Amino acid sequence: NAGWTRHWLTWGTALIVVTVALISLRAGTAQTYVPLTYLLVVLGGSASGGRRLGFALAIASFLLIDYYLQTPYDNISIAKPVDLVTLAAFLVTAIVASELLDRARRDRDAAVRQAEEVTRLGAEHEQLSREAEKVRALREGDRMKDFVLASVSHDLRTPLTTIKALAHELGALGDERSQVIEEQADRLNRLVAGLLDLSRLNAGAMPLHVELNAVDDLLSAALQDTEPRLAGRTLVTDLPSDGALLVGRFDLSLAIRVLVNLIENAIKYSSPGTTIRLAVRREESKLLVSVSDQGSGVPAGEEERIFTPFYRPSSERPDAGSAGLGLAIARRMAEWQGGAVTYARTSEGSIFTLTLPAADLKEL
Repeated sequence: NAGWTRHWLTWGTALIVVTVALISLRAGTAQTYVPLTYLLVVLGGSASGGRRLGFALAIASFLLIDYYLQTPYDNISIAKPVDLVTLAAFLVTAIVASELLDRARRDRDAAVRQAEEVTRLGAEHEQLSREAEKVRALREGDRMKDFVLASVSHDLRTPLTTIKALAHELGALGDERSQVIEEQADRLNRLVAGLLDLSRLNAGAMPLHVELNAVDDLLSAALQDTEPRLAGRTLVTDLPSDGALLVGRFDLSLAIRVLVNLIENAIKYSSPGTTIRLAVRREESKLLVSVSDQGSGVPAGEEERIFTPFYRPSSERPDAGSAGLGLAIARRMAEWQGGAVTYARTSEGSIFTLTLPAADLKEL
């Protein structure tokens, strides 16, 4: 590479310059200083270019000293035994020094890398600590929110019951406003019930009674609950064509509430005169109960946001009467009993699918 070439050219040039300078002064220069001068070149090359460059400079220096700076000049020969010892000592010293410098350089590079790694790990640890602190704060805030919701929801139930009872008495006396009061009390009561359910699910305190149940019982209860609120919409049920009885292992009460929420969502976002379709099928170990509507569908990119608490589409009026809890509670209740709730867009509108664990008739 470019750095390797530069080091070799630089120290090769330095070796030539030193040799030319010493040749011009060899008549009046003590032989003792010659190896020391070349040793400086070898050490410099080793420190900057590594072991291979140091070895090359040491061998080249050995040959240059013998040829140009040892008598007889301009000839490869050893005139005296002491000259041989000197040159051999120089070569060994240069090679050992090159090896030691290269090792020191590698140790230095390793130390630098370790220091950089320690610095990086320290920065990462600090970042993780900050993020962990944020998570703790968010969890604490979420816990306090659930606690407040649960407390407020529980405390609202008694006055709501009183308001509804008083409204019923007013109705018996012929006050037409009693119906409006009862409707609004029921609406607020549903909101309070949803908040309680959400806080229990978040706390993992929702009662769960999983047992074998027939899907027909689930459908019948959900249809009975939602039929009075269809308001001109048609609800069609598609059952297996072979008439097979489908059973599953789930909490019937929670599954009914999930399915009711899905049907009410379809009623809310579809127009009177349209059809809501309720279909049931089994796929291997799963029961799939789907609710299809002919509404406008969920805006693109918000398919998962609809399952977050208090979510409402931007197109919905502020006074639409929805707190945005139905789908969030439906999904969490389904997951609480080993199921799921998913959304998909269709050519006609939307389809929400409740998935529950299936079972066999022989288990009954």
